Amino acid sequence: MPHANQQVAAVTECIIERSGTLRADYLAQIAEDRNNRPERGKLSCGNLAHGFAACGDNDKDSFRLMQAANVGIVTAYNDMLSAHHPYVEYPELIKRAMRLLVER
Repeated sequence: MPHANQQVAAVTECIIERSGTLRADYLAQIAEDRNNRPERGKLSCGNLAHGFAACGDNDKDSFRLMQAANVGIVTAYNDMLSAHHPYVEYPELIKRAMRLLVER
C-alpha cells in the first residue's frame, strides 16, 4: 500500500489474510449467481408493482422482459446531515454502472 500508515497497512493486510477463504467463497457465489436470471414470475403482483413504481421508463422495459438484475442499494445518505451530502449521488451512480453492465 503506497503512502499508507504502516499500522493501517498491517491491519489491512491482516484483514485480507483472515478473510481470504470467506471472500473467495463469496466471490464464487457471486460468479455462480451472475448467470441466474431473476425469477420475477414468482413474485406476487404487489412486489412487482413496487419494482415498477420505483424505476424509470427504461428500467420498466427491462423489468417487463424479466431480464434485469435485482439489485438493492443501501446507503448511509441522510439529507438531514450535511456530512452525508457526499453520498447523495451514489445510488444513481450505482444504477448507471449496473445498467452499463447489463448492456454488455
